[in-house]
Amino acid sequence: MTAEPTSSSAPASWGAPRSRTVEWHDPLITAAGALERSGLETMQAIRDGVLPPPPIAKLVQMGITALEQGRVEFTCELDESVYNPIGVVHGGLVCTMLDTVAGCAVHTTLPAGVAYTSIELKVSYLRAVHATSGPLTAIGRVVKPGSRVAFAEGEVLDATGKTVATASSSLLVFPVKVA
Repeated sequence: MTAEPTSSSAPASWGAPRSRTVEWHDPLITAAGALERSGLETMQAIRDGVLPPPPIAKLVQMGITALEQGRVEFTCELDESVYNPIGVVHGGLVCTMLDTVAGCAVHTTLPAGVAYTSIELKVSYLRAVHATSGPLTAIGRVVKPGSRVAFAEGEVLDATGKTVATASSSLLVFPVKVA
């Protein structure tokens, strides 16, 4: 396997390199803050800047735009840094948005001291996404809350309101053990 060229060794035909800087705060601050709050209160604290957003949100340029118990809405800014080799937004970004909104929708139904994790996610991609398709909006809704397993669905819309992908998710619900 050959090493990927660096900026100084890349062929001139590639043009000038592009970059994007990502900054984040300690994610354990948010995790600790979540122990004291219900899931909805935690999500509100992130939205309102009381707790820092998780690093993944900063990495993929995603943020909370609406919250209520059992429903969340996030937006995601797009640029070519999330393109795959065929010149469209990588499906993994859309999948990440769907996993996020499904999980966060469930989170809004949980009391303090209870967490969740995805155990299954089924994604259906309906149309290609380009940097000009955004911003994307992802909506997550709880289908069935649960004390052991919860079920949620998600949808991602482009800037024109067209659905680009949908998902159904199963999430394990469990108490958080405090050391």
